[in-house]
Amino acid sequence: MPSSARVLVVDDHVEMGEMLHEPLTDAGYLVDVASSGAEAISLLRSRLYDVVLCDLRMKEVDGLDVLAAALKIDPGLPVLMMTAFGAVESAVEAMKRGAYHYLTKPFRLDEILLYVGRALEERRLRAEHRTLKRQAADRGGLGALLGHSAPMRALYELIERVAPSDVAVLVRGESGSGKELVARALHVEGSRKDGPFVAVNCTALPHALLESELFGHVKGAFTGATTARRGLFVEADGGTLFLDEIGDMAPELQAKLLRVLEDGEVRAVGADGARSVEVRVIAATHQDLEARVKEGRFRADLFYRLNVVSLRVPPLRERGEDLPMLVEHFIAQARARNPRSPVMGLAPEVVAELARMPWPGNVRELENLVQRLVLLGAQPLVDLPLLRLHASGAAAGLPAHPLAAVQDQVVPLRQLESEYIAWVLARCGGNKTRAAELLGIDVSTIHRRERADGGISQR
Repeated sequence: MPSSARVLVVDDHVEMGEMLHEPLTDAGYLVDVASSGAEAISLLRSRLYDVVLCDLRMKEVDGLDVLAAALKIDPGLPVLMMTAFGAVESAVEAMKRGAYHYLTKPFRLDEILLYVGRALEERRLRAEHRTLKRQAADRGGLGALLGHSAPMRALYELIERVAPSDVAVLVRGESGSGKELVARALHVEGSRKDGPFVAVNCTALPHALLESELFGHVKGAFTGATTARRGLFVEADGGTLFLDEIGDMAPELQAKLLRVLEDGEVRAVGADGARSVEVRVIAATHQDLEARVKEGRFRADLFYRLNVVSLRVPPLRERGEDLPMLVEHFIAQARARNPRSPVMGLAPEVVAELARMPWPGNVRELENLVQRLVLLGAQPLVDLPLLRLHASGAAAGLPAHPLAAVQDQVVPLRQLESEYIAWVLARCGGNKTRAAELLGIDVSTIHRRERADGGISQR
């Protein structure tokens, strides 16, 4: 905490202002005390503050007025509202209007210091986030990549070094870690940025269709080929072709891809001749390609062609330092899509819980979870019960949704009901009353189903 951090305390009870002044000063903050809302607004207009502690109920100019003035002067200024227990509803209204947090009186001084410290740290992170985004935007394609952790800084440096060349790049990383964003950054930072960027997922199409998708086909080349198709290599001519999940490509197609990379020519399916193309290829995989080469499932010569330079995208669990920044970014995106959502942020304990999760789906999983929380949340701050209800089983260490297990199988309805009840119970920590409320049923229904099924297993 910087020694120059300045705190404004606002309370029309002089004793409260004096009580807070001493411990905040002892903690190293520069503290001003205003004994009215009008005085506070005057101070806010004349001096820069890093955090505001403001009483909610004051005569004439109340805490909501001070909050509105503070956020108008400095939209990023964290304002902590202090309120009596009976005015919690008004404090929640303050949260909806942009307050950082509220504390109910009587509170402990160490609680005040804790939340002031957190508010300052989040303000610092947001400022750093904005700076990094501006810097990244200045670097072009790196603007889409978020993070200031050591692994991400190392990745940025490698992208900047590799992007200007035309060598093939193999981007490695777990599913959901952001491999396509890295590929796009390599394109935008390179000499081909004015050319097309074309992406294809090699697992999304069957072998025959992927061949046509990549290399094109002539009319009548196969059943259903009623018109000719240029193919993605031709579409990417002069630019970049991104081959995602290259490790799952069929062996026959690997041979044809290698030939294109070696000759710089592509032959459409059913065509008599080849066409020259000038394309930079960036491939990505979550597979261990060296192991697949040893197993004979991936061509060694193609691997060496693609692996001229290898970039590793760190999984989210290795860059926990970036999690608050990512959460803030995804909340802003989700709120833009759902402007009527009351969710403004996450409670500190929720952020701590997120940091402890393993995130097998990485950044994509975090993004999807934040979108669900913003869409389904009914309060300004997402709390732990809501998180545990909507977090995926893998992320939260809980069982997966029962529908994920059956997919397109047909199972008895009663079995699915029992498994769904068990799934909800697990997310409620075994609290049957809470589970019944969320399911819209009477708790006795859960008890009866337990007796009938010999106990619902929270698997």
